[in-house]
Parts: sequence; structure tokens; C-alpha cells
Amino acid sequence: MKKEIKEIIDSNFRGNVYIVQDNEVICENVTGFADLANEIPNSLDTKFASASAGKVFVAVGILQLIEQGKIKLEDTLGILLDIDLHIVDAGVTVEQLLNHTSGVPDYFDETVMDEYEELWVNYSNYKIRHNSDLLPLFIDKPMMYPKGEKFQYNNTGYVLLAMIIEKITGIYFDQYLKANIFDVCDMKSTGYYELDRLPAKCANNYIYCTETNDFRTNIFSVDVKGTGAGGAFITVKDIINFWRGLLAGKLISKELVAKMFSKQSGDGTDAEEGYYGYGVWIIDNPNGKDYVYFQGCDPGVSFISEYNPNNNIISVLVSNYGDNV
Repeated sequence: MKKEIKEIIDSNFRGNVYIVQDNEVICENVTGFADLANEIPNSLDTKFASASAGKVFVAVGILQLIEQGKIKLEDTLGILLDIDLHIVDAGVTVEQLLNHTSGVPDYFDETVMDEYEELWVNYSNYKIRHNSDLLPLFIDKPMMYPKGEKFQYNNTGYVLLAMIIEKITGIYFDQYLKANIFDVCDMKSTGYYELDRLPAKCANNYIYCTETNDFRTNIFSVDVKGTGAGGAFITVKDIINFWRGLLAGKLISKELVAKMFSKQSGDGTDAEEGYYGYGVWIIDNPNGKDYVYFQGCDPGVSFISEYNPNNNIISVLVSNYGDNV
């Protein structure tokens, strides 16, 4: 199997591939540079940006608060947040935010905008250091559709979920996630870091420029610090530790994990994309247990991690050159 996996990895792929089955590493592939100009190579310890993959951490944080009885799935924005929601429906529930059926205005509507960096033409990305900093980008926009009407992937929904975590716990969402998820799962290198204060071993993310035939970094293309919508820095081994902790019931009960991994929304029209649970995507498997994955894509960032419960394989693929994982 190790040879077969190696053969299907594109020879031009730059980034890390790490795949385990039970306690055995069946693929470890490290390529590309963390710092291109200085030719510092990526390593297994390199911290990579993971874009929207961080939504899974926010979902688990919310489910923890639900399990502790501090909030409920049916609680609404109007009950949980004390901000002026303007024309955003105050009746939107936590569950609708979790499974992308809320209809709240999406500050980055992927059905309308092609590139994330388009957001920063008129609003400086360096202003985004907390979830509340994103409010001006969506709070005055109308609802996209009536709450609960349909599934549509929504970044704002997870920003609001992170704000709920902050309201309930009294600390920033990334501090909550560190104490209640990352530390619990021994994810020592995972965190939400500011681009102008990156710790050691963080990879730069590179965007290829066709007009000049070279690369630029994405420092002006993404939020300066991640939010509930995404932006965590991770290592491939930390993601394996996250799956193991989650599956073992260290973060939430196994019963709640099963609900998180079940089809909550979406219609499966795109077989490769699948359905949505809570913070994770579900691929239908008629011949066994469904596959579960989470993913992220930003300028210069490409990430995916999948759990196959049928053979207990966990895979993690990440590129800091936007190579399609």
C-alpha cells in the first residue's frame, strides 16, 4: 500500500502528505520549501496554514458547550449574542450555523466571489485580528435566504459560532480551543497566529504570478489572524492527534461524535463533496461506513484530512503553494 500511495502523489506536489492506519505510518511525503527565497525546506514539524479546516475545531468547541449544558442547538443568535444584528435574522439557531443552513449574509460568498483576496480591495486585511473585526463585511447585508431553507456553505456562520464561544466563555475563541482541544489532544504546534507575529517553523504560503513567472506570499491576501471561519496553523501530526482524540471521546462523547459525523444537511448532488455534518463533510458510502473529512482553501493554501472508518485510515495533505490536495 505504501508504494501505491506514493505513486498517486503528483511529482510536482509541494507540501506534506501524512497517512496512518491504526498506529502505523503508511505514507510520509515531505516536499517543497517553507521559505522559498532562503530555500528552507518543509519538514514534518512545519506549521502550515489550513484555511477553512479550522471550522472543525469551532464545531467541536460548540458541541462541548452543548454537552456541558451551557448552550443548546436550538438557541438563537438573538439569545446568545448581545450585538446589534441589524437585518440578520435573530432567530437563526446554533444548529443552522453549524450545518450551513442559516442563510446569514456570507462575507465571502463563494458562489459570487472567485478569490478570497478580493475582500481586501476596499477593507485592509491587517484589520482582521478578532472575529468581531469581520462584522463590517456582513452585518449590513440582507439574509441570503430564509433560515433553514437550504444548505449553502457559509463562512459568516462559523464567525458567529466563534463569537458565541467567546460570549459564553468570556475568552477569545482561540484561547478556548487551545485549552479545550489542542492541549487535550497534544497538538503542541497548532494555533491561530498573526501573520506579522508568526512563531518559528511556520511555512510561508505562496501564490504563483503568471505575469512575472514567480511567486509572492499571501500576506496581503488573507486575514492577518484566523477567525472562526478558519486560519489555524497546524502540523500534519497534530491533525492525526486531533482525529485520535476526537474518536476516543476525549473532546466530546462518542455519541455526539456520531451525530457530528452524520448527514445533517446538503443533498449529495456532488458525490465528491458529499453532505455536511457539524464542521465536517460526509462522503456517502453505500457499501460501508461513510467517509468523513474537513478541508480548506485560501490563496496559497490547500488542505484536506479524511477519516475512513472502514479501515481506520487517517490522511492529511497540505500545501503551502496552493497545490490541489
